[in-house]
Amino acid sequence: MQIDHDAMILVADGRKMLFFRNKGDAAYPNLEAEEVRQQDNPAHLDQASDRAGQSSSTGTASGTMGENDFHELEEQRFAAKAADLLKRRALTQDYEKLIVVAPPSALGEMRKHYHKEVQSRLVGEIAKDLANHPVPEIERVIAAS
Repeated sequence: MQIDHDAMILVADGRKMLFFRNKGDAAYPNLEAEEVRQQDNPAHLDQASDRAGQSSSTGTASGTMGENDFHELEEQRFAAKAADLLKRRALTQDYEKLIVVAPPSALGEMRKHYHKEVQSRLVGEIAKDLANHPVPEIERVIAAS
């Protein structure tokens, strides 16, 4: 996939958003970081305060009610926040072309929240977790996609 000059690239996972701008051209991309956002999202067990409840109808293990996965819920909120940031930047004409790179689950959650202005600027999506990879690796993976 080509990365046009001045295209915005969002590389995200459930805890980190990296906004890059291509200062190079399509043949020789040069991604420069514009903004980094991170959130602390401890494991579910560190966030849960109680054990799963019991259903009053049986009171047995088979009647155990499911517990919310707080870690997963926080990752979903973070993906929605990423989509909102993309919307705000699109509405201020901050970018014309956008590439989003995120793990499949985060990408799927972001898609649910894409504004039409984000969708109109979206030129590519890559379902991979590259948030903790070095910039040259990110450039290589995008170019090879």
